[in-house]
Amino acid sequence: MAARLTTYAVVAIVAATLIAGLIVGAQRDDSQGPVDLIVFNGKVYTADGSGTMAEAVAIRGSQVLRVGTDREIARLRRAQTVMVDAGGAAVLPGFNDSNVQFIAGALALDSADLLGAATADEAQARIRAWAEVNPHRAWVVGRGWAPDTFANGHPSKQLLDAAVPDRPAYMLSSDGRAAWVNTKALRLAGVTRRTANPADGVIEKDPRTGEPSGVLRASATALAARLVPEPTAADRALALGRAVREAHRNGVTSVQDANVAPADFALYEEVRAAGDLNLRVYSSVAVGTEAMANGFSTLEALSRKYPDDPLFKVGGARITLDGPVESFEAARPDPDSATPVASAGQPGIDPDELNRLVRLLDARDWQVTIGAFGDRAVRMALHAYEHAVRSNPLPARGRRHRIEHLALVRPDDLHEIRTLGLIAVLHPFEARTVTTRPNALVRGLDDDRAARAWPAAGIAAAKGRLAFATGWPVAALNPLAAIADAVNRPDGSATENAADTNEGIPLEQAIDAFTRTPAYASFDEQRKGSLRPGMLADLVVLSNDIFAGPVSQLSSATIAVTIFDGKIVYRRGATPTD
Repeated sequence: MAARLTTYAVVAIVAATLIAGLIVGAQRDDSQGPVDLIVFNGKVYTADGSGTMAEAVAIRGSQVLRVGTDREIARLRRAQTVMVDAGGAAVLPGFNDSNVQFIAGALALDSADLLGAATADEAQARIRAWAEVNPHRAWVVGRGWAPDTFANGHPSKQLLDAAVPDRPAYMLSSDGRAAWVNTKALRLAGVTRRTANPADGVIEKDPRTGEPSGVLRASATALAARLVPEPTAADRALALGRAVREAHRNGVTSVQDANVAPADFALYEEVRAAGDLNLRVYSSVAVGTEAMANGFSTLEALSRKYPDDPLFKVGGARITLDGPVESFEAARPDPDSATPVASAGQPGIDPDELNRLVRLLDARDWQVTIGAFGDRAVRMALHAYEHAVRSNPLPARGRRHRIEHLALVRPDDLHEIRTLGLIAVLHPFEARTVTTRPNALVRGLDDDRAARAWPAAGIAAAKGRLAFATGWPVAALNPLAAIADAVNRPDGSATENAADTNEGIPLEQAIDAFTRTPAYASFDEQRKGSLRPGMLADLVVLSNDIFAGPVSQLSSATIAVTIFDGKIVYRRGATPTD
């Protein structure tokens, strides 16, 4: 009997010990456990709103496990832990580009790159080089030229003929609104001196001879574009893979695709299903007044098919009101101005129709983005959002509507952006084009408007939410360069350029505009955009500490390491795999 009682006692003690162990294990702070990857010896900017800096980040699986000092994080190291020495450089959340046309950018990687070409000779050299490397292509294609590349602001077919005499050539402008074509392309398209301008398009012609000069604008680009061979499905998939690697090379781990076509949705889904979409994509769909006629059935179908997901989701409706200042498409001046501007563009939609469209989208809980460059267009957008707020109850998840570009904004409208809870999406590159190319870009602007172009600091001062975008492929997919542009805006003290402004913002604010705020803008602030426990492990290690030294040195910083979903996807100097 005694032996049996002893056995029972031992079993009870063991059981109690096991239960106690399970209770203690359940209560243990799991952040003390082993990790898969550690970034250490860094200047870690968490972008969590606290303004604090750390030294190291511990990652387990696809999530940030802990952020702290090197000593704290080193305790979590195990034999299998991958160690990344930041070498004292800055460590940031992965960049989130608030506006790209990602598939268009992907396809542009397989064409002559004219972005940044300073002269016509340089543009010709780049085109010739691409043509020589691609002798089998029926057309020579490229993208990225800007008016100021050419002496008179207009490229000619003769210049392109000199670079490509043997094949048709089609070069899209950086903003995608004009095409530069050679003589062979014009002939294939049947464009002659007698060809009339299509609706909403312009065929530029030589004022002396009446012959087409080689530039097709707006809808006229389709006259030649329809003849350029379409990429195959395989071509598109390869292009997307290249684009993702280009994003990683620039520290981009999330993008917000501004205008996703039906074929693009299918491509994203195909790549995601194969497990190869190493990029987080939040997509918007272009809408106009015609969408109201069918009850937004296309939007609703896409929303059901691509719901909330960490990798790919649909959530935004995009409305475009006008175009860039430099191409004189910006809707300005505002209706209250008595100063006529002959080169001002016109809004692409009637104000009453815009109000109705935004109200109906808001009532269906769609996030709305309105693209507005000119102060007249900005004012129209604000009125439309005000109308929606007055007309509809607050959605359960709140409103996070957006207004984009904001090249010219009335000072009193800056506070309306905050009052309405809007997210202002600016493209720092656009501001640079005005401050460095005044002859081409601020013609027709009075000094007052030029002095407050792209008001990043004004929006921040008014406590508005500020997000940044590269606009790729309109500009390079390079958030670091855009951050440098935003921080180093000229102050006007050493230049006579009327467009120079005091609109530069602090470095931390510029980083937030490429990390924390874009995550909020896509309803993802609980999963990404900052470095804190439980967040997705998307982060970048820079080449140096951008928080030390003068901000003028920002332009020298590069990406050393990109980590996506807890895995190293780019390391500077490593050979990329195709």
